[in-house]
Amino acid sequence: MAKRRGRSAVFGLSLLRFLAIVATTYFGLLAVTFFIGRVIPIDPVLAVVGDRAPAHVVERARETLGFNLPLYQQFFLYMKAALTGDFGISVLTSNPVLTDIRRVFPATMELATVGTLIGTLLGVPLGVLAAVKRGSLVDQVVRVVGLVGYSVPIFWLGLLALLLFYARLQWVAYPGRIDVVYEYSFTPVTGFYLLDSAWQGQWDVFRDVFRHIILPAGLLGYFSLAYISRMTRSFMLNELSQEYIVAARAKGLSESRIIWRHALRNAAVPLITVIALSYAGMLEGSVLTETVFSWPGLGLYITNSLQNADMNAVLGGTIVIGSVFIGINMVSDLLYRTLDPRTRAR
Repeated sequence: MAKRRGRSAVFGLSLLRFLAIVATTYFGLLAVTFFIGRVIPIDPVLAVVGDRAPAHVVERARETLGFNLPLYQQFFLYMKAALTGDFGISVLTSNPVLTDIRRVFPATMELATVGTLIGTLLGVPLGVLAAVKRGSLVDQVVRVVGLVGYSVPIFWLGLLALLLFYARLQWVAYPGRIDVVYEYSFTPVTGFYLLDSAWQGQWDVFRDVFRHIILPAGLLGYFSLAYISRMTRSFMLNELSQEYIVAARAKGLSESRIIWRHALRNAAVPLITVIALSYAGMLEGSVLTETVFSWPGLGLYITNSLQNADMNAVLGGTIVIGSVFIGINMVSDLLYRTLDPRTRAR
């Protein structure tokens, strides 16, 4: 009985510590976005009423929006509104920012999901192969591919890919998400065009959406592949040097079974965190990709808002991306603790 109480107390303390870390991280996210909005030399009041508005109109708008209050009171109101999902009204679209984000975020999620699938399905086998063939030509090629993925700017590679695969070879569709022919005849349900078109049996729309998404998702997948293959190689090298691998070989198990059934199975535990972080990085780092390929997602929405001094939209989009990043980290940490019993006692 006492042992069970002790375990419950340890679990309760771990849960409280975990929630405290999440709350602190989210508080820091809100604080950073708030002060960025105040430091940037853009007056949000003038962005709403216009720079030619009379002085009394500007002053009244400043009082209505709360910008005449002390800074700590402004931060409290900002935090209270953000926690309820109220990010204000977009100057660019005249819609609530949260409504705009709900409209554009599925496009970013679809792009990041396809890119992560490409990076995972190719990166994990390449990382395993590089670890097994350590020091060989195959290992060197995989490492060079990863190095290029880390080094080359994605906007430059995206422009080259458009020039080659769209302008010259005509293998992919032009920038955008869907052809104008299907834009008004296709009714998405979830916001994931590939899933919706396949579910509705509109395979012509599916093919068109696939031709639009494959190039930007392939580029994101390549950068994800660079990270995942490198980390897979590192995890596999660590596992292949363990004593249980030597024991498995001494028992006469086949090399393929040792690699794929034993070593990779143990390496998969930390690899889940790597893949989750790669996915989160795509959600927050797809701004340049969406700009180059005119992909109507959250990244392009934030870019257009920033160019038009729409700070409500910029800060709202930043908070949403940061929240998703925190959420994915939470899920990956819980999965890590679930799959690896050694971490539960920490």
